[in-house]
Amino acid sequence: MDIYFYNTLTKQKDLFKPIEEGKVKIYSCGPTVYKDATIGNMRTNLLNDTLRRVLKYIKPYKGLLALAILSAIISVSLTLYIPVLTGNAIDNIIDKGNVNFENVLQIIIYIAVGVAGVAIFQWTMTYFTNVISYKTVRDLRRDVFCKFNDVPLSYIDTHSHGDLISRVINDVDAVGDGLSQMFLQLFSGIVTILGTMVFMFIIDWRIALAVIILTPLSLFVAAFIGKMTHNRFARQQQLQGDISSYVEEYVGNQRIVKAFSYEDRAFENFEKYNQELYTVGFKAQFAGALANPSTRFVNAMVYAAVGIFGAITAIAGTLSVGQLSCFLTYANQYTKPFNEVTGVLTQLQTAIAAAGRVFDVLDAEDEPKDKPDSIKLENCKGNVKIENVNFSYVKDKPLITNFSLDVKSGSHIAIVGPTGCGKTTFINLLMRFYDTDSGKISVDGVDIKDMERDELRKLYGMVLQDSWLFCGTIMENLKYGNPNATDEEVIEAAKAAYAHSFIRRMPDGYDTMISEGGGNLSQGQKQLLCIARAMLSNPTMLILDEATSSIDTLTEIRVQKAFAKIMQGRTSFVVAHRLSTIKESDVILVMRDGNIIEQGTHDELLAKGGFYKNLYESQFAK
Repeated sequence: MDIYFYNTLTKQKDLFKPIEEGKVKIYSCGPTVYKDATIGNMRTNLLNDTLRRVLKYIKPYKGLLALAILSAIISVSLTLYIPVLTGNAIDNIIDKGNVNFENVLQIIIYIAVGVAGVAIFQWTMTYFTNVISYKTVRDLRRDVFCKFNDVPLSYIDTHSHGDLISRVINDVDAVGDGLSQMFLQLFSGIVTILGTMVFMFIIDWRIALAVIILTPLSLFVAAFIGKMTHNRFARQQQLQGDISSYVEEYVGNQRIVKAFSYEDRAFENFEKYNQELYTVGFKAQFAGALANPSTRFVNAMVYAAVGIFGAITAIAGTLSVGQLSCFLTYANQYTKPFNEVTGVLTQLQTAIAAAGRVFDVLDAEDEPKDKPDSIKLENCKGNVKIENVNFSYVKDKPLITNFSLDVKSGSHIAIVGPTGCGKTTFINLLMRFYDTDSGKISVDGVDIKDMERDELRKLYGMVLQDSWLFCGTIMENLKYGNPNATDEEVIEAAKAAYAHSFIRRMPDGYDTMISEGGGNLSQGQKQLLCIARAMLSNPTMLILDEATSSIDTLTEIRVQKAFAKIMQGRTSFVVAHRLSTIKESDVILVMRDGNIIEQGTHDELLAKGGFYKNLYESQFAK
């Protein structure tokens, strides 16, 4: 059997072929595409691209960056001047027959002032770098969250919600932590390296040259380890997203887990993720942690060599003891940035891997833009016409084929059929959550593709089976349908939806807080609130998922009354679960395998003796 992949560049399906060893062909939906690149070059390009994009987020804060650099320069300059003072103090004690206490005391005062200055400017540098990091994280997290509003619903449907949440929270935080460390090491490190080089050359250019040549060996060690561990850190971040997704599912479905006594099996599945994360994380951290000891070893050998060679030079009389002490201090300070960079290498690697995952979301293809000359319907009547519509979620696997329907204003259309027949897909197409592959859907004669999505969706009021309520008061949840509604209008809508009576019985009435997902409300209460919310929006057309199978008979009667009231004078599409509730519908659409196989009134369909009759009788079989 042939294997294909979708080429987002050519918009075509390509045959998957074995690749040459050491090479890979990459197609990306993002702006950066590498074709027939070696794996090593590919990693480098992706890394550079990630770093470049992170720096773009830092660019707006150039002023803070300049202040951080200035603070670093002053702090490091004072730090570098202190060894000079210390060397002078040593020479004042050793070179003279008696100690010049006046000079030594003056030098000590200068050293104290220098140390205080170092502390102050080190704090200001840390302050500015933290501000830059947190502002960058804020901007990055905002862009990722906003991206969810721009991507098509298909992107959300085909990605684990837990993993997406992990990218917004955990991965962005990892980027921020990496930036903080990078700035601190970068600013102070560069200035320290340049400053110590100048001072060392002033004291003895030969020893300085040896230090400068030998010390970068530690960077080659760090670069080798970093290259070796990059994929491990990337896998670690991916596994963190996977485990977040699994935990979200587990916590959100505890009733089901306990009902089926699935706790042990759930733990086993979790342990698989957890163990793999442990293994990959340990290997990544262990390998990354090798960088710092390795570089410290190299730099320690350099320091020892400088000490020995400097002592020989001092004995020969070329250097004073104070100069040697000063030089050794500078040599130590010169190697310190190299050690510190490798010390935070694991954190930087994690940040880079996390940034890559964040940019994967930002690179996702946006929902197609609305036409610039989009039509806005005024005084919509609610005539809906569907003409020869074809649609599939997966290419070459058609779901809806040649679907046509003419719905007059004010008609009540019921949609029935077995699970997977296309009822939800039909709703998705009406709302343009998905676009048709071919064919046309129009409202009052206007093709919905010629309308702005927001304007189209405002025409509909929706009450779905999965009633969504957010953490907030009942009043806030109801005003979600119309933010400009008055409290009196909200109460009227609640009364019309038969929700007012139970709301009054709540501890704080309309100010009662709703827990996450409406956990402190029954299914029927949640649905009544959703109906009231839809009423408040005063839509031209309605999409209703009846979903009364999980509520008691009395509440069902109230829900049905609320449905009947809200549907008065409005074009309505009702996804029916209990066929007894749709007897009065103007038209009943019977769907199977994405097609309308029967349509008519309840009595007409029963008289035909077809699929609908069998479906209806199966619900009332004794």
